[in-house]
Amino acid sequence: MKSFLDQFEDDEAYSVTEYTRRIKRLLEGSIGPGWIRGEISNFRKQASGHLYFSLKDENAQLPVVMFRGNASSLDFEIGDGMELLIYGELSVYEPHGRYQLIARAAIESGQGRLHREFERLKKKLLAEGLFDKDRKRPLPEFPRHVGFITSPSGAAVQDFIRILKRRGWSGRLTVFPAKVQGVDAAQSLIRSLRTAAKLPGLDLLVVGRGGGSLEDLWCFNDESLARSLSESPVPTISAVGHEIDFALSDFVADVRAETPSGAAELISSSYLEFLDQLESVRERIVEALESRIEDARRSLEEFAARLRAVAPQRSIETAKLKLDELDSRFQAATRGSMGQFREKAAGAKSDFLRTRPDKKAVQSRQVLASLENRFTRSAERRLSRMRNRFQELTLGFQSLNPDTTLNRGYAILADEKGAILRSVSQLKQAERVQATMKDGEAWLKSE
Repeated sequence: MKSFLDQFEDDEAYSVTEYTRRIKRLLEGSIGPGWIRGEISNFRKQASGHLYFSLKDENAQLPVVMFRGNASSLDFEIGDGMELLIYGELSVYEPHGRYQLIARAAIESGQGRLHREFERLKKKLLAEGLFDKDRKRPLPEFPRHVGFITSPSGAAVQDFIRILKRRGWSGRLTVFPAKVQGVDAAQSLIRSLRTAAKLPGLDLLVVGRGGGSLEDLWCFNDESLARSLSESPVPTISAVGHEIDFALSDFVADVRAETPSGAAELISSSYLEFLDQLESVRERIVEALESRIEDARRSLEEFAARLRAVAPQRSIETAKLKLDELDSRFQAATRGSMGQFREKAAGAKSDFLRTRPDKKAVQSRQVLASLENRFTRSAERRLSRMRNRFQELTLGFQSLNPDTTLNRGYAILADEKGAILRSVSQLKQAERVQATMKDGEAWLKSE
């Protein structure tokens, strides 16, 4: 029986070149050109302008060569770690006996391409002045009506509302629904921006969504959206993604918040500061009022002490007694003078009768008239002085009379036991209070 080697002749063997060419014809003829996605590694650029690198994924790698003619048409720089889409055809390099991809075109794939577009738009809008600080508007200190352009079903709006409620913000929130991801998301956001601009009374506008990949957040890098946001008549906050995420809307808006929750805290922080200031002012007012009330209480107590020392009611009673005494003394003096006058008249009459009647009568009439005039003048002068003194005393005591104070519109308050109330602190809740006024008394109820 012949061996395996005995079945073949020497002239049936292929040379290395022939065999490699068979492989080359087989591979290049059966595998057409196409797009291959992968990560760049082992990149090197020759002095000739040709590019050499490997295109790899988790399980395999493919040698790639891009000749100078094709490499010169690229509008970006290739480097290790980049993810590219390469268009080319398979080729076998016979001298080394290996296959490789002849690259004809290359584009950035995924985040690499988006990042390059982001940087391009950023530079363009920066050059136009859309990011300038002098066009940034300050946010209102106490916004009472806030608009939020976002997805109404997303977690961002729920977190936004929850934080505003937790921090006690009591304004009005209007949610303008919009798509925040996908092909037509940018146009949806622009439409909501225009709707919000027409709403009267809107103080502040927030545009944002929760975190995601660069592709998810790409609508916030739309150039048309950035321009519309810069034209908003209402101050704006951009709150897109997480803390590390940046979008063109962050640079165009008046203020950037790291997250939608951060925007809610930013809005309510001024409100909380205002509440703290209001509480501080309230405390100062209460302290000042308590101090003034205490000063008034002390002044009232001092006045009450002086009033008790003067005792106007007692002084009035004493004055009445003195007036009665003066009246009695006046009446007694008048009666005594009249008695003396009658005695003199009787004596004169007796003398007249004992003497010549006609002569004595004339003399008696003259004496009588003179005495009557003197008595009348004396009595009137004395009575006038006493009346004037009485009026002076009456006016002086009336100024101290509580009735005079009541006639000026004041009232005297007393509790149910009749004790005078001199301070607000003596009032009790729902206690009845007796008010004495100029025309009577009434019962009041404290609250």
